[in-house]
Amino acid sequence: MHMSKDSIVYADDPTELSVDDLAEFFEGWRAAPAPERCLAAISEADACVLAFDGDRLVGFATAITDHALFCFIPLVEVARSHRGRGIGSELVRRIARASGPIYGTYLCCDEDTASFYERLGFDRVVGMARQDPLAAR
Repeated sequence: MHMSKDSIVYADDPTELSVDDLAEFFEGWRAAPAPERCLAAISEADACVLAFDGDRLVGFATAITDHALFCFIPLVEVARSHRGRGIGSELVRRIARASGPIYGTYLCCDEDTASFYERLGFDRVVGMARQDPLAAR
C-alpha cells in the first residue's frame, strides 16, 4: 500500500474485497452489473488499483493488457463522496503505470467524463462497442 497527500491509501491487491465494498459504485450505469460480476471484474483484471480512505474502498481502476502494445482501462470508479479530490486522476495514472510501457492505452467513457480524460492526456478517437447490459447481471 502507498500513501498519498490526501490520506488516501492506494493498493493493488483485491483479494480482501467483498461485494459489500462495491455497494456505492456503478452509479449512473444504464444497468449496473451484479455485485458478484463487479468483484470478478476487479479480481480477474490484469491489473487493478484500489483507493481506500481508512478501511473504506472509495475508488478503483482496472486494466486489461497484452503487456506489449495495448492496454484497455475498462473501469475507473470513484465514490460520489470522494470525487473532486484527485483520486480518479491518481487511479488512472497508477493503472497506466501498472500496465507497463505500452504503445496505446484505450478507454471508453460517457460524453460527460470525456474532458476529465482529455486533461489526463487521452485523445478522442473513433471507436465501436457492442454492449449487452443483461449479460452483466
